[in-house]
Amino acid sequence: MRKLFLIILTISLLLIGFIDCATAEVLAVIVPHNHNAHQIDSSELSLIFWRKKLYWNGGKRIQTLNYAANNPLRLQFSLSILKSTPDTQADYWNDMYFHGISPPHVVNSQEAMLRFIADTTGSIGYIDACKLDSRVKALAWINVDGNLLNNPPELNCTP
Repeated sequence: MRKLFLIILTISLLLIGFIDCATAEVLAVIVPHNHNAHQIDSSELSLIFWRKKLYWNGGKRIQTLNYAANNPLRLQFSLSILKSTPDTQADYWNDMYFHGISPPHVVNSQEAMLRFIADTTGSIGYIDACKLDSRVKALAWINVDGNLLNNPPELNCTP
């Protein structure tokens, strides 16, 4: 009986992890709550995540955050904004590393993304829009078609 309980518990935990990593209907591009908000377009966002734009307009250094290459949210973001897959970005980052440019920091979960963004001035990242909370604010949204929106779309968030 105990063995069955452990198997069910293990499967449940794996499913919870999978749900957190599932593709989002809408991604929210997030910054710290006190960030001086401005609208952002897809070309500027691309420059930021390719680390070709390193400073915000006010002079603060941009801290970009990403998920691991196998995370579905990263794939969704990469295809929509960077027009490439995380796997094909590896050569670019290897080359940039030798020019003194490091890739975005990598976090393992949406909660880690939220915490880092909330606590780090100048940071930017993305999460499932249904996971937004008061610790951060959204600069833009990326819909399932890969379009960048400056106004919040209607969300269908189920608990």
